[in-house]
This record gives sequence, C-alpha cells and structure tokens, in this order.
Amino acid sequence: MNVLRQKRLVQIFFIFLMCLVGLLFPLWQIQILNGDRYNSLALAQDSLWVALEDAPRGKLLDRNSVPLTGERVEDRVIVFPRLITDKPETASGLANIMSADRSMIDDYLKQGPGCLPYTVSSAQKAAIRQKNWSGVMVLPVQFRYGERTLAPQTLGYLGRMSSSEEYLNLTKSSRKIYRYNDLVGKTGLELIYEEKLKGARPERAVRVFTDARGKLLGGPGFEVEENTLDRGRRDLLLTLDARMQKIAEDALDHKSVKGAVVVLEAGSGDILAMAGSPRFDPFQPEKFGAREDGSFIDHCVSLYQPGSVFKIVIAAAALEEGTESLNSHFYCSGEKEELISCWEKAGHGEIDFAHAFINSCNPSFVQIGLNLGAPKIIEYARRLGLENQNVIGYPAPIDRRQDLSLIGAPYNLVNSSVGQGPVLVTPLQIASLVNTMVSGGIYREPRLVKEIRKNGGGVEEEFVADPGKAAISEETARKLRSLMESVVDEGTGKAAAVPVYGSAGKTGSAQIAGQSTTNAWFAGYAPRVNPRYIAVVMLEEGGSGGESAAPLFREIMEQILCFE
Repeated sequence: MNVLRQKRLVQIFFIFLMCLVGLLFPLWQIQILNGDRYNSLALAQDSLWVALEDAPRGKLLDRNSVPLTGERVEDRVIVFPRLITDKPETASGLANIMSADRSMIDDYLKQGPGCLPYTVSSAQKAAIRQKNWSGVMVLPVQFRYGERTLAPQTLGYLGRMSSSEEYLNLTKSSRKIYRYNDLVGKTGLELIYEEKLKGARPERAVRVFTDARGKLLGGPGFEVEENTLDRGRRDLLLTLDARMQKIAEDALDHKSVKGAVVVLEAGSGDILAMAGSPRFDPFQPEKFGAREDGSFIDHCVSLYQPGSVFKIVIAAAALEEGTESLNSHFYCSGEKEELISCWEKAGHGEIDFAHAFINSCNPSFVQIGLNLGAPKIIEYARRLGLENQNVIGYPAPIDRRQDLSLIGAPYNLVNSSVGQGPVLVTPLQIASLVNTMVSGGIYREPRLVKEIRKNGGGVEEEFVADPGKAAISEETARKLRSLMESVVDEGTGKAAAVPVYGSAGKTGSAQIAGQSTTNAWFAGYAPRVNPRYIAVVMLEEGGSGGESAAPLFREIMEQILCFE
C-alpha cells in the first residue's frame, strides 16, 4: 500500500512539475529570450515619445574602450505636433528663432513626434523656453558621430532604410524590431555587425503624458526616461588604438594625398591603425555620395601592385630554397637591360644579393625570380599570406582579382619578380608580411575585433588571435630583418630612419598600369631591437617610395613611440 502511495505521489509530482514548466517556459520566452523585442513593442505603442539618441546602438570601442565614433551631445528642439495648439504661430516663431526655412518647420509639424535637425545655441534655447509653447521643448540629444570619427572607412556609416526589401531582410534575419525610418548599418563594421549593435530602445527618451483626449496632463507633463541596461545592443571592442589611428590619419591629411597607412602590433598581428585618405564624414555621408575620389573605399584592404616591396617575398623564397645566398652575384647595366631596366640608369654593375635587395636592383631580382621559377614564387607568396584576405572579426568581401597563379602565365614572371604585372596585394597583407619577418618566420592573420561585449557587462564572444604557423625558417627571417635594416642604413630607405629607436624596412615604387605615375610604398618596423610596431605606408601617385613614403613612415613611428 505504501509503495502504491509513493508511486502516486511521484506521478503527481511529475505532473505538477510539467505543468509548472509549461507555465514558466512562456514567461522565460517573453522576459528573457524576447524581452528586448517586447520592451521595444511596448515603447512603440505610445506614439508620444521621442528618442534622445539618434541611433540606439552599441559602441565601437578601441582597445582601451575609447569610443571611435566621436560621440557628442547637442541641444535640439523636440516637437510633439499633436500637442501644439497653434501650429502656424509656433512654426513662425521657431523659424524666426532658429533662422530656419518656415516651410521646413511646417513640414516637421505635420509629422509625428520628433527632433528638429538644428543645433540650438544657449540664446535660442532661452528664447524657445520663454515662449512656453505647448508640445515644444529643448533637450540634449546624443549623436553617434561627432566632428571627428576615426577610421570611417572601416567603421562604416548609418543610413535610413532605402527599400521595403531591405526592411524585410532585416526583420526576417533578426529578433530586433525595425521601423522604416530607422538608421541601419550601410558599410563597414556598422553593416557587418548590424544584428549585434542595434539596440532595443534608446538610452534616453522623452515621453509626454496625455489624457484620453490627447491633451497634455497637468504638472510637468513629460518625463525623461533613462534606460541604463539594454540587453539588445552589444559593444564591439576593437584592436585599434585611437591615439595611433589619429596619428596615421593626420599624417595622411598633412600630405594631402590618396593612400593608406596600416599599423600592427608586432608579433600578435593586432591592427592598431587602419587609415585611408581621403575620408568621408559618417555624420553627413550624403555630402560625399557623388564624389569619385575614393572617400568610401577602405584603402587598407584594397588591391595595389606592391612594386619592390614584393622583393621581400622573392628574397625569402630564394634564401629558403637555396637558389641564392647573400653572396650570390649579378650584373646590372641600368636602363640598357634587355628584360627590365633599373631605376639606377647607369646601372649597379657587379652587385651581390644583399646589395641588390638594399639598393632595390630590378635586373638582379628578375634573375633571382627566373632562377626560382613561377611555382616557387607563387608557393611562398601564398605561405606568406599574400592571397589571404581574411581579417579576424572583419569578414569583408573577397576581391577575386587577387590571383597569384597568374604569375605563372606566359611573360608574367619578369614583371612579377619586381612586384608588377599580375601581383596585387593590400597594404594590410604587406603589414602581415613584415610581421612574419619580425616574428621569426611565423605568419599570423591580422585581427581587428577582440570582443563582442554585452551591454550590461561581460563578454558574449571573443575573437582569438591567430596562434600562427611557420611560413619560412627563423634563420631566413633573421636574414631578411638584417637586409631590411641595411635598406634604412645605406640603401633606398634612409629617409625612414627613426632616431634613437632605429628602424628597418623596404621601399617600393609601383608604376600604375597605363600611366607614367607610380604608387609609393614603405613597409617596415621599429624599434630595431625588440620590434613593437609594424607600419606600412602606401601613397597613390606618390612617386618614389624612398622619397615620399619613407619619410611619412618615420614621422608616424616617431609619434607612436613617444607614447611609451
């Protein structure tokens, strides 16, 4: 009897437990799994509120948790048209105080609650408050982009949804709530991480309270709501260093040229700066939409012919394969060479392998390339990452024009041996190439994103740095470092010499196809002993790498090293 009673009690217990789970599971779905969605819907049900944040999104942070978007706060006019008793008088008064077009104010007052697109001065704020218009107030609004946003081509920009198709795609692929006038990521990290960055509700919003007839209630009639925890939005912690990013951008600005600067942390391959010029303003991207100057292009991951910087690959392959030694000899007759002329018109004459690298002798490296053969050049270029466009945390589209196998096509080997012809690389790939030499022959993929952080604290996802794999021997990497040091001491890269700390690198000047102009390169590292930073400078139509890119490398490195 006791046994039967116990069995019944156990059965009753499990039935009770299943019922309890059946009740709690929907609550878990509503409060935890889809809590942000329902919070957003609840907020949307009351139309009389205005976000005091132009884009409720997670932050894009540098490695020290400094916002890269240059967030700013400005006073703006907030309007609730339903509560305005005399719209013509209010529109006229606002247009007069703000020195704005009356017709534009009229248009805004025909719409729902919102924020007028005019910055309000202290005097204007006082004048508006003195009018005491119903449904009009001045409050501080937070804007995602400030006067100086760093790395705009990499971070990307926001824009209004441009089509119903875009709206449907976003709503289908996300549990987030979208409205047709929402700002969404259009390019860069803003686009790639749209699902993670978008918030469920603004950090601050103003809500007005009305009675059943839509009239403003007595008392203050409104409330500024603070939302300190938004589980919907995530922050991205990047590897970039805001200080170094600004240095790189300022250096390009001072040169007033198109180009790119990449700075890596030596060893780890973490990207500290990705600067491109010219740049656009993410706060006003529409002003740059019609420009064809490359403002929106991420030059750091765009393809260019590397010129003599590619001789690092040729030299590494020849030394590793044993087809050449540092004492191998060649003859250069300058511009009279049959296969390819040398920049030194009179020629270098008898020259050994080391000095051919140091003085960037083209005919010598053509001979080195011919001795190696196309298959070995392709193999080592791939080993050294020059066909790998992956960036950890930054899954940008692959550019199919990069195809090292074309080096093996007829008549391509000569030009390929000096980094011309079909050889196309990105400045970031060249930075990783130099990092391989500094790391004793270990190649590592570069990393841009370190973590995705929860809004309330804690890490949701970590992007682990590449542990690396051996591309060449430590001995070959050591020889290349020694050659790169000599380039700065006595060769084409003297202008890249960094006082006190020392530096090393390789120059490059790549003729642009079909033109007489050349892109200028310098790729190197500093300090010379225990290197800490890799930097690559590429200037479009910059001429000689030794004359234009090398001095800019020195300028950037001197400032970066001052942080320590």
